[in-house]
Amino acid sequence: MIKLSYDLHIHSCLSPCADDDMTPANIAGMAYVKGLDVIALTDHCSARNCPALMQAAKEYGITVIPGMEVCTSEEIHVVCLFPDLKSALDASADVYAHLPNITGGKGLFGNQLVMDEFDNVIESVKRPLWLPTTISFSELFALVEDSLGVFIPAHIDRPSASVLSQLGFVPPGSRFTCTEVGDVSNLPLLLAKHDYLRGCNIISSSDAHSLWQMNEAVNHIEAESRKLPDIFNALTNRSQPKK
Repeated sequence: MIKLSYDLHIHSCLSPCADDDMTPANIAGMAYVKGLDVIALTDHCSARNCPALMQAAKEYGITVIPGMEVCTSEEIHVVCLFPDLKSALDASADVYAHLPNITGGKGLFGNQLVMDEFDNVIESVKRPLWLPTTISFSELFALVEDSLGVFIPAHIDRPSASVLSQLGFVPPGSRFTCTEVGDVSNLPLLLAKHDYLRGCNIISSSDAHSLWQMNEAVNHIEAESRKLPDIFNALTNRSQPKK
């Protein structure tokens, strides 16, 4: 087993709420400076900057997991990680089709920039990526499961946009085995109030929208290797420590 430092919830300039300098090359460089082994790019409802980040991170030896953060029809934020780029982009196209079919003038929803690995702008996405989709919490789980991905309800300790803030409970029939807290000091109370979470592997990532917000190398998982299947096993294995 090897110990890997991680930050699995990072937004790029494709997310309208992120800084424009959250470019693929800048994210890769900052991850290297901070000593991170594994990162995930999780823009709102799109994985289209994942190809560029995965390419930019190669020279630093950093493992990049392609992903996205999806807002469900219940307005629950979920980090969705995928085993390969094709799966991520296919799921991204599916999720994009479930966003409101509205567009605005330049900058109305914030900049939503698709870039190449050299930080050249390829496209500006039109639909508002931060709005809720028409995909329910359970439907999104099925989509991620079909892709052999990892379904992680995001920042469950926050007072908005989390499964607990929106519903007040973990939905009956849930089968996710990994979830995320923003502040680990909130974990004891969450575990005391929600029995389901005691069987989950609980991680803590930055939800960075600016370069300075990205995690230092303070959180770790133990995996057999840096390969994505082994990292996914570490995330979903119930024997992982809840920190």
